[in-house]
Amino acid sequence: MKILLYTESRKLLRHSGLGRAIEHQERALRENGVPFTTSPKEDYDLLHVNFYGPKTFFLVKKARRKGKKVVYHAHSTEEDFRNSYRCSNALAPLFKWWICRCYRMGDAIVTPTPYSKRLLEGYGLTNVHAISNGVDTAFFQRDEEAGRAWREKLRLAPTDKVVLGIGLYLERKGILDFVEMARRMPDVKFVWLGHLNLSLVPDKIRRAVTCGLPNLLFPGYVPAEEVRAAMSGCDLYWFPTLEENEGIPALEACACKTPLLVRDIPVFSEWLTDGETCFKAKDVDGFEEKIRAVLSGSAPDLTEAAYQVALSHDVAPVGRELIKVYRSLLGE
Repeated sequence: MKILLYTESRKLLRHSGLGRAIEHQERALRENGVPFTTSPKEDYDLLHVNFYGPKTFFLVKKARRKGKKVVYHAHSTEEDFRNSYRCSNALAPLFKWWICRCYRMGDAIVTPTPYSKRLLEGYGLTNVHAISNGVDTAFFQRDEEAGRAWREKLRLAPTDKVVLGIGLYLERKGILDFVEMARRMPDVKFVWLGHLNLSLVPDKIRRAVTCGLPNLLFPGYVPAEEVRAAMSGCDLYWFPTLEENEGIPALEACACKTPLLVRDIPVFSEWLTDGETCFKAKDVDGFEEKIRAVLSGSAPDLTEAAYQVALSHDVAPVGRELIKVYRSLLGE
């Protein structure tokens, strides 16, 4: 079988978690020896799409007219669309209607976690498969030398305590709590990797990002190599997201054996355990308590157990799960 792995507007998405997920799909198919193309001009047996724009919509309609099977990858839900861009909450019901129309065009729907699977089934969608976006554990490995170089690049002293965050400048990603924690803990360096045009976000996010706290750094978007270096150079990766369908950076932290702190929300309940593979908290006060415990060394080291989580989400087994879905649709 040959797969058409199609992503509309891929260049615009390359700096997002969706862009990283698509890279993982390609790596997963390569590692499992499945031929694929990203060009609709080539022949293929099955179409696997990752976005819900107009080009994707008409490509799927064309594929179905030709009798091709379609896998629709559901990376987005109404819940994770809210609290993101300007007017996103007002547009959320319309967004839900549109993605449901798109997702129903698939013969099968793939989504990253059992949590997002339940959300989609709650929309009335069927034949939904929960398959992780995965993590490339061959690439995301701890590199102490790269971590030291990353600190030097940002002018962070070897003795500085550093808390890392990753994401677009979205309220949903927990950036307001991240900035508040920097205010509470001036003796700690807080570094947020990621970028978004501030004209697209509400004023409170713009004010937070431009607040000018001396211990708060926004280096902007960085490539995967620098994310790996940052994971190796920080003392804690904190993921304060309020809503997520999986959270690839959390998997990358596990793979790099970086202490991990996440918000205690449903998406993490099935694959991350508080006090065993990560630390969890529900609010800013809880986060502050856990951050101080990790940075002081009084919290237990959970990184080896977390690494096993990363191995279980490696791109190779993820690819095998995708292949099962493909074969079931093709009758193989």
